[in-house]
Amino acid sequence: MRRPSPKFGPKPVPNPAPPSETPRAGVLLPRPLAGAYDYKLPPGGNAPRGTLVTAPLGATEMLGVVWGPAEGAVGDNRLKIAEPLEGAPRLPEKLCDFIDWVADYTLTPAGAILAMALRSRGAFEPEARRTAYVKGEAVPARLSEPRKRALAVAEDGLARSVPGLAEDANVSPAVVRGLVAAGALVATTLPEFAPFTAPDPDFAPVTLNGDQGRAAQALRGAVADKTFSAHLLDGVTGSGKTEVYFEAVAAALATDAQVLILLPEIALTAQFLERFAARFGTRPAEWHSDLSQKERRRVYRAVMRGEAKVVVGARSALFLPFEALSLIVVDEEHEQAFKQQDGALYHARDMAVVRARIEGCPVVLASATPSLESFVNAMGGRYAHHVLARRHGVAELPSVRLIDLRQARDPVEAVAKAQWLSPPLRAALEEALAAGEQAMLFLNRRGYAPLTLCEACGHKFTCPSCATWLVEHRYRRRLACHQCGYEVAAPSDCPACHENGTLIACGPGVERVAEEFAAFFPDTRYAIASSDTMQTRGEIQGPLRAFARREIDVLIGTQIVAKGHHFPHLTLVGVIDADLGGADGDVRARERTFQLLHQVAGRAGRAEKPGMVLLQTRNPDDMVMQALARGDRDGFYEQERAFREAAAAPPFGRLAAIIVSGHDGEAVRDVARQLARAAPAANAVKVWGPTPAFYALLRGQTRERLLVQAARGVDVQAYMRAWLARLKVPGAVRVTVDVDPVSFF
Repeated sequence: MRRPSPKFGPKPVPNPAPPSETPRAGVLLPRPLAGAYDYKLPPGGNAPRGTLVTAPLGATEMLGVVWGPAEGAVGDNRLKIAEPLEGAPRLPEKLCDFIDWVADYTLTPAGAILAMALRSRGAFEPEARRTAYVKGEAVPARLSEPRKRALAVAEDGLARSVPGLAEDANVSPAVVRGLVAAGALVATTLPEFAPFTAPDPDFAPVTLNGDQGRAAQALRGAVADKTFSAHLLDGVTGSGKTEVYFEAVAAALATDAQVLILLPEIALTAQFLERFAARFGTRPAEWHSDLSQKERRRVYRAVMRGEAKVVVGARSALFLPFEALSLIVVDEEHEQAFKQQDGALYHARDMAVVRARIEGCPVVLASATPSLESFVNAMGGRYAHHVLARRHGVAELPSVRLIDLRQARDPVEAVAKAQWLSPPLRAALEEALAAGEQAMLFLNRRGYAPLTLCEACGHKFTCPSCATWLVEHRYRRRLACHQCGYEVAAPSDCPACHENGTLIACGPGVERVAEEFAAFFPDTRYAIASSDTMQTRGEIQGPLRAFARREIDVLIGTQIVAKGHHFPHLTLVGVIDADLGGADGDVRARERTFQLLHQVAGRAGRAEKPGMVLLQTRNPDDMVMQALARGDRDGFYEQERAFREAAAAPPFGRLAAIIVSGHDGEAVRDVARQLARAAPAANAVKVWGPTPAFYALLRGQTRERLLVQAARGVDVQAYMRAWLARLKVPGAVRVTVDVDPVSFF
């Protein structure tokens, strides 16, 4: 029997189960279902909360988790049997509590959250064994030089696979197989995966300066306390925040506990892993979407057994089954990428704080540009605030200068050639390159141009499934939608008026900036770094590594290059369009613009040579531009704080969004209107909308939005449950709730 849903309306009082000698349990399945289902357990079975079982659902056998006692009143003859897995593996009870908390907070069925914690079913299956070989007693009759090398390598007694020994000895696999046949190598069996090497907290400790030392001491003390505490590690770019929280990691490792480090993007992973290995002697375990299923199974199993001591991962790593979690670190905590924007909508930074509280361990939020929420929490004393005000070593913060594009114009004869690189920026590039230094050009817009239109008839190329323009990618000769992935070959004729040669590109993307740069600096080595040109982790790291090795002189990129990278010879950063993103129409637009530009500016001058940042803008008097030019981060935060408080916007008020979507536009609009009419009246709560979403058509679906604005003390979840319970939504229309939205698309 199914338990009533906790999603809408008041939570039900469970009916007591009838007397029965057959053991029962409520089993949660990893599906967006209403709640746990009641099952029988095998006779004599004991399955505490978290026990993994196979449970039939219809004709399908599913992996499920015992979530608590059965709550229904159905007889044993109507219940199916849930079988515990071999070895009776369990999810930690604290992880189960965390899943319940996230589900309740985000108004998501708990089964949908559970699905994120069961990303590797293979991890619960019996572990396979693999064959490896060690040196035997027999001596082969013929000992060639390759055979001698292979046997010499095998002298260390380590068991290796045929390919592994061949690689270590620099011989062919056939040589190794010949030694096996001759009895010189004998077979042994090993676990399916090689164990993770435990990081050594004393491998390569670093010398910290005064501010770093004080912050590190506080974080080490927090780990030793083994209780929940929240810390904001607030340091300027290049101040050594990573080295500071590595000291907290070392303290956790010294107690044989586990650590989770969250990074917002895979692009940041490679350089971070190298820094981690340099400090602790080995790389941590990784958890992100780029892992193979086999490696995912290995990591999940090692985390569950407590063998993986440190995990570095994306937001989904929050749902791994840690056995002994003693520290959580959220690096670049301000990043919007920590917000899950589809499926279960949650913010990994906020949920990291929750998991730390449930686990009873400290959480460290690190950033040079903290979210206003974290900044206010730190200033108000809810979070411990550790400030690193200076760059590490001799490096100084770069100077920032505004280029007013309304005045910085080319002479008439050069206008046709120069559109995006102003004369002051080109002059600075010439000076930096002549001095043998490196430069970075930043524009947070992919492709060649965001819009292609016909200058004869005005036709604009748009996506057939989304309310967006098609972006030109000239290198691939394609027009692409960045929302749904639709692509079409770039045409030569206008499809509306059929004129030839009338199509023009409007606005710049990084490819167009690169084209103009190459025209002015034809002999300079450069590369483009964008998610369009770099999709796998290897492709992402290629230009970044080349830049770090000084194999290229100028890096032209999107936000991939804006944060987390250390390039010692980079002295000049040019921002092509500093105004881009500053008027998105939501409460965090100014904050996001400031954070992004501050982070990209922080790439310059991180070593001995001073850095300069040039921001091209048409709004030099804007508060964001002025704060950047003055280097007055805290002044900007105080202004932004005052704006938000006056508007009762987060963190001084609460927001929740409802997104109504479906393929039938009229049905979507009708449901949105019904929702607006059904909104309960409540003190300190306002409901705005419905209105078409920013992307009113997305992947073929019409989208309408409603927004709830409430005072800080309002129980938004209870309000939303009561509201949504008033309306029955037709199956063709989807209603999604986003508690604490960070974007309004």
